[in-house]
Amino acid sequence: MGILTVNNVNKRFGGLKALDDVNLDIHEGTVHAIIGPNGAGKSTLLNCFVGKLEPDTGSVVFDGTSLLGIPPHKINQLGVSRVFQTPEIFGDLTLLENVMIPAFAKRDGSFKVNGWSAVANQSEVRDQAMVMLEDVNLASKSKETAGHLSRGDKRRLELAMCLVQKPKLLLLDEPTAGMARADTNNTIDLMKTIASKGVTMVVIEHDMHVVFSLADRISVLAQGHVIAEDIPDKIKGDPRVQEAYLGGAHL
Repeated sequence: MGILTVNNVNKRFGGLKALDDVNLDIHEGTVHAIIGPNGAGKSTLLNCFVGKLEPDTGSVVFDGTSLLGIPPHKINQLGVSRVFQTPEIFGDLTLLENVMIPAFAKRDGSFKVNGWSAVANQSEVRDQAMVMLEDVNLASKSKETAGHLSRGDKRRLELAMCLVQKPKLLLLDEPTAGMARADTNNTIDLMKTIASKGVTMVVIEHDMHVVFSLADRISVLAQGHVIAEDIPDKIKGDPRVQEAYLGGAHL
């Protein structure tokens, strides 16, 4: 059994069956990509992992704990962090402040701006935040306002905000969407570095260059159902995947 196990998950929205008996087993320390055409159910599945949606039937178990019925902030405290398609940062704050906020939240359960706990731990948390910014090559910009960053740097900042919480599982929803190729390649390199430190990652991505550069294993969704799961080389040549994902063209 992996660090994240999904068994027979189903989810309907009215007459639409968004997820149809989905089964996944995400192994610890791996990068597992989930691909598929638009409307395949990828983001719906991710939302079931983080408590934003609850399956109609089935189970989602993380590190031995069922995630069903647990609110998102509690799932985060268990060690699951999510990176959204559009970077979610505090644009009016500095990069350092952006990373300090989740560091406080992980430590104290909330960001106590005026609390004694925050005052007492500020130096320690500041140091943790600076280490994270160094890890994503943003330390030189720590005093800059985050809203002025490029899209690639905003993604790096968001990753630092996740990593300062020391997640066991990092969920990434189209992490390179809208990036120029140079920023995409830099993000791939950063994600490889994160993976090398043992952080398990689930990546939803449309860019096959990103998928095949990163993934140890790939699951393919079509119409809410997993139609294939295998190592990247096997997925490339699977005719079911080629038909569902690219109308029969080769990946």
